[in-house]
Amino acid sequence: MNRVKGILWAALSSSTFGLAPLFTLLLIGVGYSSFEVLTYRWGVASLCLGAYGLMAGCNFRLGRHELGTVFLLSIFRAATSLSLVIAYQNIASGMASTIHFMYPLVVALVMMCFFRERGSVWTFAAIALSIVGAVLLSQGNAGFTRGDTTLGIVSSVVSVVAYGGYIVGVRKSRAVEIDSTVLTCYVMAFGALFFIIGGCFTGGIRLETDPRTWLCILGIALPATALSNMALVQAIKSIGPTLTSIFGAMEPVTAVVIGVCVFAEPFTVQGAGGILLIVAAVTMVVLRSRRP
Repeated sequence: MNRVKGILWAALSSSTFGLAPLFTLLLIGVGYSSFEVLTYRWGVASLCLGAYGLMAGCNFRLGRHELGTVFLLSIFRAATSLSLVIAYQNIASGMASTIHFMYPLVVALVMMCFFRERGSVWTFAAIALSIVGAVLLSQGNAGFTRGDTTLGIVSSVVSVVAYGGYIVGVRKSRAVEIDSTVLTCYVMAFGALFFIIGGCFTGGIRLETDPRTWLCILGIALPATALSNMALVQAIKSIGPTLTSIFGAMEPVTAVVIGVCVFAEPFTVQGAGGILLIVAAVTMVVLRSRRP
């Protein structure tokens, strides 16, 4: 029963995170800047997680060194979100989400290069598969663009590197000893602060009063951010990080379905093949990394 619950938590986490492109593009469509979208997303989500943590009895006290570590990690996490929003603005959201899903490969490479973890033929094969998949994906969406395609792809790659750095940082720093809810809450709160500062230099942050727009804000802050992160923690506790990572494949699938159905993004045979190759490559790395 615990395993079934864990699988359901993992599926809930990845599928709700896949809703992020939908609400992001809806907010951008009503005139929001990238910084405004992310200010509301991380600000509301951090408040919700803070309230949840207090009700759960979490200790939010951090030492000076722990706080410094969390601050540095929040820079990586904020860079991930900002680069993804820029990607959504320029290329198909499903394509951006699928490229972002390659972050386990970056984690594997960083661990091999900087922490002397042993590489394997499987890891390099997975990297090759993911590159082929990314090429097919870009070709399959070549006829669709919202702006600068090159900027969109580069931004997606930046999100991969930044998120991979965040995960490695969590594993290899003092953050590993911090409660997951507390860590996520602080990271989001720092991120919201960064985005507020960025917004002040790029036109300011509006105080939203429109109820319909607030539905989009709550959509991206609650299910696509707060709920997704809390479900992720529950899934890891129940079934471990390996199986949870595999179920993360629902994230780009959800984004692709929403992109096709809501935003009329293309879905070609080449694009489908690219998605399958990337998902297969990531699954291969995740499974092999847990074997002795």
